[in-house]
Amino acid sequence: MTPVLAVDLGGTNMRVAVVDEAGVIVDRDHATTPHDAATIAPFLDLIARFRKEHNVAHAVVGVPGRVDHIGGRLLHAPNLPPAWLDQITRNALQDALEVTVTLANDADVAAVGEAYFGAGRGYDDVVYVTVSTGVGAGAVIGGRVVLPSRSGVEVGHTVIDRRAAVADAPATVEGLGSGTALARLAAERGIDARGPELAAMVRDGDATARAVWDEAMEAGGIGIANLVHLFAPTVVVVGGGVGRNLDLVLQPVRDAIERYGPKGPPPDVVAAALGDDPGLIGAAAWPRATA
Repeated sequence: MTPVLAVDLGGTNMRVAVVDEAGVIVDRDHATTPHDAATIAPFLDLIARFRKEHNVAHAVVGVPGRVDHIGGRLLHAPNLPPAWLDQITRNALQDALEVTVTLANDADVAAVGEAYFGAGRGYDDVVYVTVSTGVGAGAVIGGRVVLPSRSGVEVGHTVIDRRAAVADAPATVEGLGSGTALARLAAERGIDARGPELAAMVRDGDATARAVWDEAMEAGGIGIANLVHLFAPTVVVVGGGVGRNLDLVLQPVRDAIERYGPKGPPPDVVAAALGDDPGLIGAAAWPRATA
């Protein structure tokens, strides 16, 4: 079977790979996402140059935003250069790559990767959540990715604090339970640390750092518990930069599901297995997950 061209466009990096049907990356390249670029030319140059070196069946392009699957266009992508929004279309990508292109939300492609080749293998119903700068999610139910006409499973943008929303304060799962939220809460409480440094302070027993961490993890956990209500997964796979702190993340998620989730046997909660690559590897199984 001819391999797939997988593209993962992020706010920090643009990555491209060739992935075989077993989910093995056979070649790859990357570049920094140029936020000062007025057009998507640097992105098209990278992926078109790489594609010319390989014979591929089709391409799956994961983007960090809401996608119109019918129209093949990007609707909202706050972490990309604003000028790029209207330029990233299925037609533009097909013209550049000279191959059939699927445009998809990056968390949906990553969910397929973990469900077919990663920590979700062997489970019927998988919810994948990435907790990083933002919070994204995808669901693969009965082997098929949940794919409405416009991107769904946008748990990061769901409101969990109605009063804060009215006051124009952080109110969403992403606003309260992401890596960005951790940094904001830490700064508000006089802690000059974020990411790994903040996690290290928690492990070292810093009480203020622990309070910040617990507050954010509860908010993220509520969002995940809501996904369990909606999709009844047999496993929740947690990934992303914050999600890699397994000793500080998995148990709070389990606790939140027990407290806020549906009654009955809870889903397993496990760490993602594919590192930074589920959004590339998932491209290999995309045709099966959408058939």
